[in-house]
Amino acid sequence: MLPLVALVGRPNVGKSTLFNALTRTRDALVHDEPGVTRDRNYGVCRLLPERPFVLVDTGGIAGEDEGLAGATARQSRAAAEEADLVLFVVDGREGASALDDEILAWLRKLSKPTLLIVNKSDGIDQRAAVAEFARYGFADALAVSSAHRTGIDAVLARAMALLPEEGTAETLDEDPGRIRIAFVGRPNVGKSTLVNRILGEERMIASEVPGTTRDSIAVDLERDGRKYRLVDTAGLRRRSKVDEAVEKFSVVKTLQAIEQCQVAVLLLDASEGVTDQDATVLGAVLDAGRALVIALNKWDGRSDYERQQAEALASRKLGFVDWAERVRISALHGSGLRELFKAVHRAHASATHAFSTADVTRAVEAAYAANPPPVVRGHVAKLRFAHPGGDTPPTFVVHGTRLKTLSPTYHRYLENFFRKRFKLVGTPIRFVFKEGANPYEGKKNVLSERQVAKKRRLLRHVKRD
Repeated sequence: MLPLVALVGRPNVGKSTLFNALTRTRDALVHDEPGVTRDRNYGVCRLLPERPFVLVDTGGIAGEDEGLAGATARQSRAAAEEADLVLFVVDGREGASALDDEILAWLRKLSKPTLLIVNKSDGIDQRAAVAEFARYGFADALAVSSAHRTGIDAVLARAMALLPEEGTAETLDEDPGRIRIAFVGRPNVGKSTLVNRILGEERMIASEVPGTTRDSIAVDLERDGRKYRLVDTAGLRRRSKVDEAVEKFSVVKTLQAIEQCQVAVLLLDASEGVTDQDATVLGAVLDAGRALVIALNKWDGRSDYERQQAEALASRKLGFVDWAERVRISALHGSGLRELFKAVHRAHASATHAFSTADVTRAVEAAYAANPPPVVRGHVAKLRFAHPGGDTPPTFVVHGTRLKTLSPTYHRYLENFFRKRFKLVGTPIRFVFKEGANPYEGKKNVLSERQVAKKRRLLRHVKRD
């Protein structure tokens, strides 16, 4: 359990840049506009290996209590309340503002150890910048430039003097037994609401405004004796619709989350059916080869007719991923969560199943015997043996001859045969076909002396005739 340090301040003062500088990562989205960060983002500062601590980046407190700004402020206040130390970040170029005064008044009521960080102090008179905040009453305000990573050592030294030896913050572990689940979908389908419902707290900001979530936020969870890592992601849209720089960064973070997860839960809005944007998200999951569970959200409040229509539309448009289980849930009310986790377990078990070479080879032989490939230009492809080539997704390497003549139809036959034989659900399957090399290719047959003499005699007889 490590101490927790919270970064707090008004929007666009450089909290996320300072977070990246202290954690030596690029986990926090950074852009020159206010309000980029909204949810709490946790990381670990290991610049002093003997005294690591957990750092939480928060959204800017804008002085509003309603709407998206109010939700962001509540997340920031929650982070400060659980922290062992608060870094109050201000803008050294703009000086003190009325909003800074309000935040400081709230921090004093909180009675937490607090350091004043005067950021963006590069290229200006640092003494004058610090003197601007002298009326705040801090004994030692620290001038830093998080963008240029100057003044970081002084911040660490003062933080070490104020932090306890141990804290209450838990870090994301590297337990391989955790099932890594990414909740993906287009904007405003209920991903953050679902994660909050599973966690039982308002960990993510959930609102009806599309694009509320901008970063990929990971949270560890233990449920019914099993360990999970839940990753809430930003909504994906078609590339032609993505024009803001911040949204482009969000798309990159979402794609990274899909690559790193084991099971992707694709949320669909049951009231709107399957859209082109849903197909874009599904394509990203299939390209990554991740196990898949499809969740029809907002199932509550639908009439029987609307539910039948949603089922029919999903079956028709998602027929090419009929191996993925579909569950009906309500993220708002929490219905269907047990069925969702059961589907996740089945998909994870299939995607990570350990196959033996003997089992895979016998499956290939059985498939070949039941339905041999068609004759192509007078020859038939031979499937000789196979072995496993990896998991997530299950990959099978098939060796033989003339395998390039196998048609896509026969590829699908093999996939369906393996899926049925090994009872694989919720995961794609990949085949890698390797043809055996001809051992005599490029080699010339060297004649013996006896064969050379015989060849000469034959040539003499031909000349006489």
